[in-house]
Amino acid sequence: MTQDELKKLAGNYALKYIDQDDMIVGVGTGSTVRYFIEGLATIKSRIQGCVSSSEQSTKLLKEFGIPVYELNSVGTLDIYVDGADEINHQLKMIKGGGAALTREKIIAAASAKFVCIADESKYVDLLGEFPLPVEVIPMARSYVARELVKLGGNPVWRENVVTDNGNWIIDVHNLKILNPVELEQKINNIVGVVTNGLFAMRGANELVLARSSGNIDVIK
Repeated sequence: MTQDELKKLAGNYALKYIDQDDMIVGVGTGSTVRYFIEGLATIKSRIQGCVSSSEQSTKLLKEFGIPVYELNSVGTLDIYVDGADEINHQLKMIKGGGAALTREKIIAAASAKFVCIADESKYVDLLGEFPLPVEVIPMARSYVARELVKLGGNPVWRENVVTDNGNWIIDVHNLKILNPVELEQKINNIVGVVTNGLFAMRGANELVLARSSGNIDVIK
């Protein structure tokens, strides 16, 4: 199966988690989530609506006629469905390739269950081959980059990218992340960092993993 077919397989499988009527569903960002949103559109009469992690996903949801709510108005969500750029066997992730990491992390924190949907190319033993995104206040970019070098990374400014929050992204290359929780905390403590793309303190509760064989593994 192609990677797109695997993404669709994972996205459609995640519809099984919409197991009650009138749920408000947390929705992430990216190509795998797009298939989940397309699937949600087929059962939209069963849900109240969604809380979205990006302007891109919000636009798509509205195109399908699915109501989009502000997180502040709904409180805790039952479920959040999102993809990952990398996910390890402990279900800790690198996210933010689409520059939506801050809103994704907020919605994940506000959700009772986080279901990650991914194809098997994203499932890794060690995080860090995918560059770690860090969202920074623009005036702090150079300072934060210098601090990231001290942590052993090679920071590269993702030029011409502005997040939905009006900030910039630094991608940190050449990290071998042996302790994701510790590194997440260290980077978040750098002044000028909004957040970073390590989802380790709050990882996924379950992983819906599409295998190249066409099978789905659900890993908890």
